[in-house]
Amino acid sequence: MMPFAFACAGETLQALPAGALFWPARRILAVADLHLEKGSSYAVNARKLLPRHDTRQTLAMLTALIDGLEPATVICLGDSFHDRSAIARLQEVERRTIEGLTRRTRFVWIAGNHDPAPPPVGWGEVAEEKVEGPLVFRHEARFGPAAGEVSGHFHPVAALTVRGRGLRRRCFLTDGQRLILPAFGAYAGGLNALDPAIAQLFPDDYDALVVGRDAVRRLSWRQLRPDLTLAWEREAARR
Repeated sequence: MMPFAFACAGETLQALPAGALFWPARRILAVADLHLEKGSSYAVNARKLLPRHDTRQTLAMLTALIDGLEPATVICLGDSFHDRSAIARLQEVERRTIEGLTRRTRFVWIAGNHDPAPPPVGWGEVAEEKVEGPLVFRHEARFGPAAGEVSGHFHPVAALTVRGRGLRRRCFLTDGQRLILPAFGAYAGGLNALDPAIAQLFPDDYDALVVGRDAVRRLSWRQLRPDLTLAWEREAARR
């Protein structure tokens, strides 16, 4: 799986097909919106019968990245846990996996709107945001100029038409100054990259780094399409 190298705030970063970000110069791996234990949350709170293997799958993907890249630091960009009781619902095997990963490398847990109180002692550092050189890592992008901002929260997806078929794929979004990561969690879902909540953060041109099975492809926002609901709302607004 080939990483896609691109520039943001003067730094060379890599978008990985797994939906994670790697900064080779500082050996920093960043992932956004793990939403661990979302499956068990639905089973307990919404009484929806979803498979409860999302945490194991998400942690397996993260473990594979750490094995391959050997980062000095892993930054989790908020909403790492789906709700305030998620840690209590972790099965023993998943708890041991997290403990093993946090012993291998430095972990920074950025606080998100879903996250509970700080993770257990020994799991790493907790912060509202983390500044590393010219980049600042936070959960949610701030409106206005934000050179070097790296965030998550929105779970961006690119809607495309390929050979007459509509596709939705996770994507990174960047204008060369700020960057929004896709959700890394197995059950995280996504928001269209053209949605006004996202588009307002990029007043000029921006690109989607679209995650495929084995590669990342760069597309202009002009090559994307809205979801049907977005298209209907825009048509209604013109009437």
